[in-house]
Order: sequence, then C-alpha cells, then structure tokens
Amino acid sequence: MDAVLQTKGLLSLPLNPKTRAFQSSLGLKQRSFSTKPKIPTGLSLSSNGLQKFQGFVSKTHGFGTKERNLFICRAEAAAAAADGQPAFGETEQPKFFGIEAVTLKKIVPLGLMFFCILFNYTILRDTKDVLVVTAKGSSAEIIPFLKTWVNLPMAVGFMLLYTKLSNVLSKKALFYTVMLPFIAFFGAFGFVLYPLSNYIHPEALADSLLNTLGPRFLGPLAILRIWSFCLFYVMAELWGSVVVSVLFWGFANQITTVDEAKRFYPLFGLGANVALIFSGRTVKYFSNLRKNLGPGVDGWALSLKGMMSIVVLMGFTICFLYWWVNNYVPLPTRSKKKKEKPKMGTMESLKFLVSSRYIRDLATLVVAYGISINLVEVTWKSKLKAQFPSPNEYSSFMGDFSTATGIATFTMMLLSQVIFEKYGWGVAAKITPTVLLLTGVGFFSLILFGGPLSPAITSLGMTPLLAAVYVGALQNIFSKSAKYSLFDPCKEMAYIPLDEDTKVWTHTHNSVF
Repeated sequence: MDAVLQTKGLLSLPLNPKTRAFQSSLGLKQRSFSTKPKIPTGLSLSSNGLQKFQGFVSKTHGFGTKERNLFICRAEAAAAAADGQPAFGETEQPKFFGIEAVTLKKIVPLGLMFFCILFNYTILRDTKDVLVVTAKGSSAEIIPFLKTWVNLPMAVGFMLLYTKLSNVLSKKALFYTVMLPFIAFFGAFGFVLYPLSNYIHPEALADSLLNTLGPRFLGPLAILRIWSFCLFYVMAELWGSVVVSVLFWGFANQITTVDEAKRFYPLFGLGANVALIFSGRTVKYFSNLRKNLGPGVDGWALSLKGMMSIVVLMGFTICFLYWWVNNYVPLPTRSKKKKEKPKMGTMESLKFLVSSRYIRDLATLVVAYGISINLVEVTWKSKLKAQFPSPNEYSSFMGDFSTATGIATFTMMLLSQVIFEKYGWGVAAKITPTVLLLTGVGFFSLILFGGPLSPAITSLGMTPLLAAVYVGALQNIFSKSAKYSLFDPCKEMAYIPLDEDTKVWTHTHNSVF
C-alpha cells in the first residue's frame, strides 16, 4: 500500500533493545532534511521510496520501549485507516449491501423524509392552482398579482422571522416550530376553512369594489374575494422553499459527512421524482371520486379532505423521522470554531449581493427563468381552466401532468450525468433556456395562429383549445424536467466558489425573489 508505512516485521523487534541518548544537537529540521541521510541497520528502501523494516533491529535510534510500542500502534492505525479497515483494537462496523449500518440509519430516514416532503409538495402545488384558477370570480390572471402582493411580502416576513427564531431556539425546537404550523394550517383548511368558504369570503364587498374601481382592479380584488384560497396558495409555495430548501437540506447537511453527501445526495434527486410520480397518481385518484358520488354532493370538498388528510399524515411522519434520527442515530461532531465576521442586516446583505457582478449574473439566471416560465404558465393555465372548468376535472388533469413530469425528469436526470461528463457545465446550462425558448415559441404560435391551423387540428380529433392545452402541458413538462435535471445543478455548481455566508445570503434572496 502506497504512502503508508509497512508494519510487517515491526512486531519482531527485540524484547530488550539497547537505547541511546537522544541527539539534542540536531534539530528536527536538520534530522528530517539532512542532505546525506543515513539509513539505519535493518532498514531498506522499498521501490516506492518508503522505508521498510526487515527482521531484527538492534538499535531504536532514540525510541524507548514505551515510545516504540506507541509508534507501532500508530503505524498500524494509519495503515488500517488508509485501507478502509478498522483500526487496531476496534471492531469492524456491520454492513448491509456494502453500506455501514450507522450510515444506513441516517440515509434511510433522510430518504423517507425527502419522499414525504416532496409527496406533499406535489399535492399542494396541484391543489393551489385548482383553488385559485377555478374559483368563482377568479382566473389564471390572478397569479402574477398573487405572487407580487401576497407571496413576496409573506416570504420576506418569514425570512426575517426565521432569522430571529434561529438566534433564540435550538435547531430541534426551530424545526418543530416551523413544521407544526404548516401541518395545522393544511389540516384546518381541508376540514374548516374550505367548508366555510362561502361564509368567510367577502364576495359582496368584492363585487361592490369592482363596480366602483373597474375591471383594471380585477386581479387585486380577486385576492380579496378568495382570501383563504390565496392564503393556501402562499403556504403551499412556502412549503416548497422553506421545508425543502431550509429545513430538510439544512438538517441533511448537519448530520451527514462530505463523503456520505457525495454518495447519497444524487439518490435523493431520483427519489424526489419517484415521489412526484406517486403523488400525481394520488391526486388523480382523489379527483376522480366525484364520478362515484350522487348529485348535490360537493365532490371537490371530499377530494380536498382526503388529500389534506394525507398531507397531515405525511407531515407527522416527517416530524417522527426527525425525532428518531436525533435520538437514535450517532451524529458527526462539527467544529464549533468560527471565524468572526461582521453581521449584516437584510439591506446590508442585499447591497453586498448587488455589488458583486458574479452574484448579479446568478440572480439574472434565476429571475429570467422565473419570468419566462410564468409567462407561459399563466397563459396555459387560463386555457386549462377553459377546457376543464370543474375543480375535479382540473385536478385530475394536473395529477396526470405531475406524473408525466416526474417520469420525464427521472429520465433527464439519468441523461444529465452523461451531458455533464461529456460536454461540461456550459452546454448543460444552455439546454434549459433553449428548451424553454423552442417550446414557448411553439405554444404561443399555436395560440396566435390557431385559426389557420384549425382544419389540421380538427382532422386530428382535437379542438384548437384542447391542442393548446396539450402543447402547453408538453412545454411545461420539458421545461421543468430540464430545469430540475440541468438548470438547478448548474446553478448549485455556480455557488461553489462563494464563501459560506455569501452562499446563505444568495440562496435566501433567490428563494424570496
């Protein structure tokens, strides 16, 4: 084994070696870097330049019996560590499929947590669109107003609150403090807020204001009209950014080593798309319950109760897994020594990020993608509502859409490894905007020039509206699969040269804006 002392022959040293005084006249540097080193008797140089012990040695050259034995033990420990074997005196850790049991006790619960979190996120993402887009007096055009005037302020407020709580609470208490309100809200929405929506929504006030202010204020007034649905929309958006990005990945980075992260984090990405496929089937199942119900029964309310029950159950499962790992898994120790750096407030950190050209370019990538995908999504969802006006029909289609997105992303993740290895970061980073451009042009061409294409579309057994829905769905599937498999990894790679504080600030502000 290269670069490690060979220990064979060490234990054959004489029991009573002769010792001689330590040569204090020579310093460590002179003895280590002498221009004419003397090779002691009993030593020879191996082919790789390392000294090998051969047979008996008559002199210890400055080592007493105790020191020599200590040296032997250290050499054996070094050799064992380099070979991946347990050190002298230690028992080998039990393994399962080549993975240590201690590692599995961390990775399996983390994988289950990630599955549950993303399973919930898919259900919540599909449901929030159904609630907001199909509600009476609302449409897909409400989404830009909702993201600007409701989602953004609440995201900023949460960022500030989370920063304050992180300075007061322990990590465990902070996790539960953030998770439990999400679970309580989604449970309350399915069983309390939605059944009472006809009583708590100020529809008369919204109609009166609309008549006074005019149709220009349709978007903001729609937010007032269906405020509980909009609150659900924001909480679902926060679940994706807070629970996934902040809570889960923060916990995963806390309890895993670097080697474990390199080995198992890519598997989490594949597992995420498996969750997307299964949750899409779940949404489809509950959305089709209306077909088996009698007249006069609110099928969407029943579907919503079923899906929110699963979300609550998954939420408590996440909390249980977090508790189990913290109590029954030995966690790695981290160095608590930190370099003192000046603390920066929200505005100071924002000014710092804006002053860096590198970070501005990263922010431009994220913002440009967000604007582009939203331009297509808003138009597509308005066509989707026209084709599927019923909440159950709309939700059923979104379940199929989520399943197809999961399958496409899973396939693209397998191909992304080849793309990164063969073509590099530059080509991989260009694929997502290229796909977004080509599919977006195709979708908007069908919208703008659908008239001349109507005969050809009709011959295929579709209406122009249904064709626009299918083409828009394909556009979203290809764009999102390229984003998840290529754009997001490229973005994370671009964060690598940044220092830790800058990474945290950049991630936080990108998730907000």
